[in-house]
Amino acid sequence: MARSAAQKRNGKAAKPGYVLDEQIGFILRQVSQRHAMIFAREIGINLTPTQWAALSKLSEVGACSQNQLGRLTSMDVATIKGVIDRLTARGLTETSPDPDDGRRLMVSLTRAGQQMADKAAPNAFTISKETLAPLDAKERETLMALLGKLR
Repeated sequence: MARSAAQKRNGKAAKPGYVLDEQIGFILRQVSQRHAMIFAREIGINLTPTQWAALSKLSEVGACSQNQLGRLTSMDVATIKGVIDRLTARGLTETSPDPDDGRRLMVSLTRAGQQMADKAAPNAFTISKETLAPLDAKERETLMALLGKLR
């Protein structure tokens, strides 16, 4: 690769204007990959992160429409449908028409789904703790506050 005249004069390579390792998206992706590895190792049951999000949110809020669950878990319509289809096939969720609006599909946990959510919750706490382990308590608090602002 040819060097510019300025590079030849000062003997140094010019610093590129865009350094990937300094970009927020790249850093967030690396952190997300690290978290995903911790999740896969520690969740303790056969669930994907999106399946866990749906189970956990249903455990938290109770039955809700599939559309609302998608919004609460930041999943698009197609993704939440696939997640619920898979959880229902495993007997962890069940769906029924909304009595007030037959066009709306309501989703709830089955007894087995609630048991799985209860069983996995301590592991999920461990996953969060391990993901944040390199930070001290004040740094964790600051990071969570800053990430909340970026949502």
